Amino acid sequence: MDFSTPPALQEKLDLVSRFLDEHVYPIEAQVARDGFRASLPLLQERRERVKKLGLFAPQMPHELGGAGLTFREHGRLSEILGRSPLGHYLFNCQAPDAGNMEVLLQYGTPEQKERFLLPLARGEARSCFSMTEPDRAGSNPTWLGTRARRDGDFWVIEGRKWFTTAADGAAFAIVMAVTNPDAPPHLRASQIVVPTDTPGFKLVRNISVMGHEGDDWASHAEVAYEGCRVPASNLLGGEGMGFLIAQDRLGPGRIHHCMRWIGICERAFELMCRRAASREVAPGKPLGTRQMVQEWIAESRAEIDAARLSVLHAAWQIDTLGLHGARDAISAIKFHAAGVLQRVLDRAIQTHGALGLTDDLPLAWFYRQERAARIYDGPDEVHKSALARRILKGYGLKVGGEG
Repeated sequence: MDFSTPPALQEKLDLVSRFLDEHVYPIEAQVARDGFRASLPLLQERRERVKKLGLFAPQMPHELGGAGLTFREHGRLSEILGRSPLGHYLFNCQAPDAGNMEVLLQYGTPEQKERFLLPLARGEARSCFSMTEPDRAGSNPTWLGTRARRDGDFWVIEGRKWFTTAADGAAFAIVMAVTNPDAPPHLRASQIVVPTDTPGFKLVRNISVMGHEGDDWASHAEVAYEGCRVPASNLLGGEGMGFLIAQDRLGPGRIHHCMRWIGICERAFELMCRRAASREVAPGKPLGTRQMVQEWIAESRAEIDAARLSVLHAAWQIDTLGLHGARDAISAIKFHAAGVLQRVLDRAIQTHGALGLTDDLPLAWFYRQERAARIYDGPDEVHKSALARRILKGYGLKVGGEG
């Protein structure tokens, strides 16, 4: 395994770091104050600057207007972009659009790519992904209540979803719905593209998360599908492939989430160290002279470095062994990196005292949005259980259970 950074990639990473310093960090507080939708003209101006850098939609191939980065290259870039709440959006590789682009690229028909993928890759539209439901455990994606019924040349969708990220302002949703309830669990669901102007698509509300409802891309919605009728040609892949497509989407997505979390950790770590070095608790006594703060700094540095290497190792396994061969490493980094993120953010906020709770810094935004890191894309408990069972199987012990 070679984790060194090729010179060409390092040039790109340095370029992005400078861009964040000059054009992104200075507007974070303004966007937090004014709201995302009100800030769209400012954000669009920054997006145009990114296009001129040649790094817009970095995960997409050149023929779609992307930067054509490899999986590991994009992972490294994701760490840099994760340092700002705005980073991934400005470079058009934000969730859920990035995952939807990858799904459409792999499973979309030529017509679906033309209608749905190209506007996403060009940054002309946004999308959302509807899977989680309020009355079913999100940790069990084979157990869904939403149904899609075939009616001639159409699918008719009935159900309710929530925590559909970025549904507010999205042009279309990719919906996970049961199309064959009598099939084996992993073959019951399909994924269907639903334009949000379809009659029966209803954005019920933006869900308030820790006191913040959010708007536009920076939001999580409850969505009702009330007799949504879309062409049968909007089916992604084949009927019954919903779970397989979701797994293909989530495996690489977990790598990028983890690299983004490491970027958040690095930003929080820098803010913590600056505060410790400059804030005096008494005349001539900086906060950093206190042993407990020194321990927080040392522990954070070690944990961030270990998490980064673990994630890069998992990315290497995906490249060499495939998603199935890398599943142990993916499960391990998902709960490990999420735990490191929570601990580092908590230490950084504690170091800043009351200031850390305000929106004068990005720490509160990160904490508010990323506490969910230990829940979405598989809660910690599911990943730990699945990893332990697979390990124990290698020692001759077969452990039952779900997950």
